[in-house]
Amino acid sequence: MQTATPVARKATRPRADALRNRERIVTAAREMFVEFGPDVPLDEIARRAGVGNATVYRNFPDRDALVREVVCSVMDRTVAVAELALAETGDAFEALERFVHAAADERISALCPMVQSTFDKNHPDLEAARERVEQLVGEIMGRAKAAGQLRPDVDVGDVMLGVAQLSRPPAGTGCDIADRFVHRYLQLFLDGLRAPARSVLPGTAMTMEDLRQT
Repeated sequence: MQTATPVARKATRPRADALRNRERIVTAAREMFVEFGPDVPLDEIARRAGVGNATVYRNFPDRDALVREVVCSVMDRTVAVAELALAETGDAFEALERFVHAAADERISALCPMVQSTFDKNHPDLEAARERVEQLVGEIMGRAKAAGQLRPDVDVGDVMLGVAQLSRPPAGTGCDIADRFVHRYLQLFLDGLRAPARSVLPGTAMTMEDLRQT
């Protein structure tokens, strides 16, 4: 008696409309997390995304899963901007500039504190996204230093903290003020990173390990 060979099933791919809905949810959540913080009701996110509550919960079983997806997608997009700049120009400092400005546009300064307060900051997805950012920015900075473009006394943590501080609205002001001036001040910050350095920096360079321990 012969046993029939089981037929391998093809993995089902999400439908295009399902993928669009998921992207709409993530985009709406990012906007509302920036505006109102991590506790914004999920039904409000669903309303802004133009989907039903059931669609939100089908994609993200709880708030932590949605927050994590938003933070990871933001980090992935900023990495993609820097990678594209490096591929297009080969200029490491220009890639660093594009990363810094893209990170501000993504409102990383508003989203990153959520990692510390709302869910498991050691989740594998988050760790992987964070490692991609750190490795790429570290590589870009190393190439810029080797090319004599970047002052040697700075590290990845200096850049990440500078972006977070300069793209956060001052206390008592709205986001519109930050939006109007953030890229101006970020460019001043970037010009200060250029070599040759015009001053000696106090203290020591901040690494990502230093930043994680603060």
